Amino acid sequence: MREYDIVIIGGGPAGLAAAVSARENGIESILILERDDRLGGILNQCIHNGFGLHTFQEELTGPEYADRYIRQAKQLEIEYKLNTMVMDIRPDRTVTAMNKTDGVFTIRAGAVILAMGCRERARGALNIPGYRPAGIFSAGTAQRLVNIEGYMPGREVVILGSGDIGLIMARRMTLEGAHVKAVAELMPYSGGLKRNIVQCLDDYGIPLKLSHTVVDIKGRERVEGVTLAEVDQNSKPIPGTEEDYPCDTLLLSVGLIPENELSRGMGAVMDPATSGPKVNESLETSIDGVFACGNVLHVHDLVDHVSKEAAAAGRNAAAYVKGSRTVKNGGGKAILLTAASGVRYTVPSTVRPEQMEDSLTVRFRVDNVYRGRCISVYFDQERVSRRKRPVMAPGEMEEIVLTKEQILGCPELETIRITVEDE
Repeated sequence: MREYDIVIIGGGPAGLAAAVSARENGIESILILERDDRLGGILNQCIHNGFGLHTFQEELTGPEYADRYIRQAKQLEIEYKLNTMVMDIRPDRTVTAMNKTDGVFTIRAGAVILAMGCRERARGALNIPGYRPAGIFSAGTAQRLVNIEGYMPGREVVILGSGDIGLIMARRMTLEGAHVKAVAELMPYSGGLKRNIVQCLDDYGIPLKLSHTVVDIKGRERVEGVTLAEVDQNSKPIPGTEEDYPCDTLLLSVGLIPENELSRGMGAVMDPATSGPKVNESLETSIDGVFACGNVLHVHDLVDHVSKEAAAAGRNAAAYVKGSRTVKNGGGKAILLTAASGVRYTVPSTVRPEQMEDSLTVRFRVDNVYRGRCISVYFDQERVSRRKRPVMAPGEMEEIVLTKEQILGCPELETIRITVEDE
């Protein structure tokens, strides 16, 4: 059995940033395990620009952004294995994996960083009536077909769901000569970034139909059309609002699910709001020495935020391996971070003041569109901060910053609560 100080599961943007950070913080023995045939993860198929504005202060495409980190990892001589599937992680941080070269093998890790990313929600989760003809793709699959494989999924397209991938594929399909007839969204608000709505739909005259869903798919061998209908407040189709759209392709952009089969298998405590593991201020899960970052922890809207979070995970894992942080169960009092009215979740979910750095960024999403509201932070029953936000939407992540000095100044503190309030 080989041993490494840190084993990172996933070679996408989160895994690469975590590996670079761990090496820069003094860890020499690092191994990345990646199931694909190349490093970079989902960024390899994201050929549009808009990446790197925060991290590199310039606008890059997805492959360019990934290449920056791949080059760093190679320059730092960080070891990695491609085409390698991790099958099991035990609570004692023994990793079982397999590939064509090594067969089935085990690795003992001083610390593990989970960076497996996320997957798309499939049609089976939607209960759309109709047959199962060809021409139905997830937006990510269509993106890979167009950008990497060189195939066009179809020419007359309807998109269900206004997540960022769906919005981007509306533009991409249009640029490739397809006719995108509509983007339908079940909720009364878009699930994507405002800039993507403007740049991918408005600029190309593609209609966004909010509070609409697909109620029927026509065609047996190939999609021949779909029926859209308006939905009520309970997301139930309203009779008489049906509209038929002849098309040969339906793309689904109906949500992302963190890839946490390994996390659950090893017994990590999961957060039902994020579908990712619960973590503390060090991004450490409930399993001692196992850290999580990126979309496996909670779905991000910007890869720059993924890289920043992953760098913190790498830094904290390095500190754990070097013994400069006490273990989870002996790390001091844990203060609970809670999401109150209007806030869906917080990451992290607990904070130990003695173990945190000088400042801690807490990320969260709101549960609806709010205009002219405030984000308030309470230490137990006392409000300690209040910040007005012109617009908040579920598609855009929010954050606040807590300081160590601020928390240590309240020695009896039990709960930190984040909530949306009126002015």
